[in-house]
Amino acid sequence: MRTIETTAVVTAERNVTVQLPADFPVGLCTVVIAERPRPLTPVDISKIMLNLPVHDCGPWPKGFTASREQIYDEDGR
Repeated sequence: MRTIETTAVVTAERNVTVQLPADFPVGLCTVVIAERPRPLTPVDISKIMLNLPVHDCGPWPKGFTASREQIYDEDGR
């Protein structure tokens, strides 16, 4: 058994074309297609970030502070 791992593009019609190496045997064979989620790329992340909702709550109140001591207790919670 021989395993060939490659990247394929699935068309809108759900078709895939694969070019096999010249030494691949001709005839009947078994083909296994496995979908594996690919990691997000920086381009994917930027597209996600562009689609996030924006809520403008205005400026911070005058004199507002949010120090660590004001936000967390002694246990760090």
